[in-house]
Amino acid sequence: MAQGYAVFIGLVVIAILCVASWFLAPKGENQVLWRSSLILSIVSCYLMWAITFLAQLHPLIVPKRSDLREQFLEH
Repeated sequence: MAQGYAVFIGLVVIAILCVASWFLAPKGENQVLWRSSLILSIVSCYLMWAITFLAQLHPLIVPKRSDLREQFLEH
């Protein structure tokens, strides 16, 4: 089962990737463009994953099965 601490582990991995992209960006006149593009794309992917992961970890609406007979449902 998924745990909530996976988001924090992912955050650490993302921080390492952002620092690596900062220092490993190719030198030249487009270095700032490379850095900002890489960091923005990494952070955007992480945010999308984290929001989707947390939405499935704690859903707002509880799914209900319609194929169960009434006598087996818990009330």
